[in-house]
Amino acid sequence: MLNVTPEKLDAAVKRAEEIIKGLTLAEKSGQLSQFGTSIYNDEVHYFEDHYEKGTIGSYLTVGGAEVTNRLQKECKEKFPTHIPILFADDVIHGYKTIFPTPLAQSASWEPEAAKKGAEVAAKEASSAGIRWTFSPMVDIARDPRWGRIVEGYGEDTYLCSKFSEAVVKGYQGEEIGEKDKVLACMKHFIGYGACVGGRDYDAVDMSLNTLYDVYLPPFKAGIDAGAATVMSAFHTFNGVPCTGNKFLLKDLLRGMLKFDGFVISDAGSVWEMKTHGFVENLYDSSKEALKAGLSILMAGDQFNDHIPELIKNGDITEEQIDKALLPVITLKILLGVFEDPFVDPKGEECFFCDEHRAASREMAVKCPVMLENKGSLPLDISKKYALIGPLVDDKENVLGPWALKKEIETTVTIKEGFKNAGINFSYAKGSDFLENNEQDIADAVECAKNCDTVILVLGEKEEMSGEAKSRVHLRIPDAQIELFNKVAEVGKPIILLISAGRPIIVEEFKDRCDSIVYIWQLGTETGNALADLLLGKHDMSGRLTASVPYHEGQLPVYYNKNHTGRPALGKVWYETGYKDMTTDAAYTFGYGLSYTEFEYSDLTLSATEMKKDGSIEVCCKIKNVGKRGGYTVAQLYIRDLVASCVRPIKELKGFEKLYLEAGQERVVKFTLNADDLAFHNQKLERVVEPGKFNLWVAKDSADNTLKAEFSVVE
Repeated sequence: MLNVTPEKLDAAVKRAEEIIKGLTLAEKSGQLSQFGTSIYNDEVHYFEDHYEKGTIGSYLTVGGAEVTNRLQKECKEKFPTHIPILFADDVIHGYKTIFPTPLAQSASWEPEAAKKGAEVAAKEASSAGIRWTFSPMVDIARDPRWGRIVEGYGEDTYLCSKFSEAVVKGYQGEEIGEKDKVLACMKHFIGYGACVGGRDYDAVDMSLNTLYDVYLPPFKAGIDAGAATVMSAFHTFNGVPCTGNKFLLKDLLRGMLKFDGFVISDAGSVWEMKTHGFVENLYDSSKEALKAGLSILMAGDQFNDHIPELIKNGDITEEQIDKALLPVITLKILLGVFEDPFVDPKGEECFFCDEHRAASREMAVKCPVMLENKGSLPLDISKKYALIGPLVDDKENVLGPWALKKEIETTVTIKEGFKNAGINFSYAKGSDFLENNEQDIADAVECAKNCDTVILVLGEKEEMSGEAKSRVHLRIPDAQIELFNKVAEVGKPIILLISAGRPIIVEEFKDRCDSIVYIWQLGTETGNALADLLLGKHDMSGRLTASVPYHEGQLPVYYNKNHTGRPALGKVWYETGYKDMTTDAAYTFGYGLSYTEFEYSDLTLSATEMKKDGSIEVCCKIKNVGKRGGYTVAQLYIRDLVASCVRPIKELKGFEKLYLEAGQERVVKFTLNADDLAFHNQKLERVVEPGKFNLWVAKDSADNTLKAEFSVVE
């Protein structure tokens, strides 16, 4: 449901219908066609030869006030229709001012912080003439081999849904057409994160129960928040390409989710139906996409080439084209681009402004997750540190893989942040990402000898995660492992900081480090935020949203798997699991350490029975039993013990991040509604079934300390 008043929507629809009546078929096809730079052509073309017939509806990856204003002016003058262009881009975690990657943002467990980041990104993008972003990505990602795990919000449906809702509102505001806002695009519809083997673009095969209960809710949350557009996915879903899948795009998206915006294909996904072996030619792929419910083609002339012929041959009707076009024109009207298609170039002065940099820094301190700490953190300002690693003085690779409009000279490196904070340190690069030389290693060893504690910053280049960056080995590169080993021989305490876009296996370092902190890729203010955090000016408040495995052979490993008839309890030989390794994650969903300690106690329920349309209140006492103030994330989990379809061993159903001073105690309250327990049964009916449930309020998904039981009754 678009976030606009019914009266305004109705007026826009009526106006759009009148505009469509006056368009030629070629002009209609053009409005459903997007052009610009794509993965198939890195050169920027504006396709001016299309202006005379008006066969361009939107541009991809074209931005900047000067360029967008010029193109709008040319199109307004030369297009027969004078319909303004819609400029779109991948604004994923910042436009110019870069924020932490989405996976890092989710580790904050603060959807409102992600909303603020989306607001800043929208302001900067719209100042450059961009009015439409291909974000948020709300694919559930349970396999860190998949490179695009960095672009989403982790492995859990409930948490991802909360971020989905918040980010859509951040981009679009309270009502479509607000100043400094852009259209959001939910992607990729649907199931992309479940690609076989974590291989980008590969097939997806899953039960409809899993689709409905795991992968659909984040899309529903964003659509309920008013998301204006949705992107279809590359892959096949149960044998049918998503872009030509009527069940997905009509029955689910339009029917079940009541989506009333428009759908754009991912780049190339229409003609790739031929490569899939689903159709014989581009004519047929165009037909299947349009019949399935697609509106806009990203990117190129395929619709311009084939829509007139499709209608002439009776394979589709012009009424179908009008229906696909209606939400496209309606949203252009709601955005206000018909009346004012231009932007004020002075608006770009907001790029990297103090307010935006402060917002990036504020978010960046919320995202790192402390996995281990034997007392080396927070840093002691009186000590001298050796700051070593290829990421220490790197301005680009700490930004992440979707910082497409980055200006790397604006990045605050880790080295610069330490200097700004007055930390006493010496620096050695130590190694490159993927190779070493003896002198760099020798310099690092010497640097380590002349300090009290070593801080090693290791991890991925930005190009090692992201689209088409699936990986079998989830390890720190060999060159950096050699650096670690040589520095460890010096015998000084080691603080290991890992910068990456996906979970990286760290088991080989665990017993050789005093502290391990997963810092992700934090964006423009990386150095300042990290110095603040390591000095203890802020607590370590991040918690994992994607489980970290012991070994790649365990994958996928995620907390909310379904129970089995032979669980891995270690009691009998014939049970699920591996004979050479645990089935558990090394660091599970929800895990993370603070600079202080918390005690959870006194779990109580307002009732032990809940009606099928009722609710219960869950209370838990939490006390900071450490010596300093800090954050904890109280997490509410349930398990349906007996159901008509086997349910997960645990499911997150609520969370609250709270700050307590040393010695402070507080009662946290959750309201658990019967609807929170619903799932889709064997008939794909969404039901709440009577029966017994377990419930936990916990520090992470593996914490079973506080447990209660309740029942749902008729």
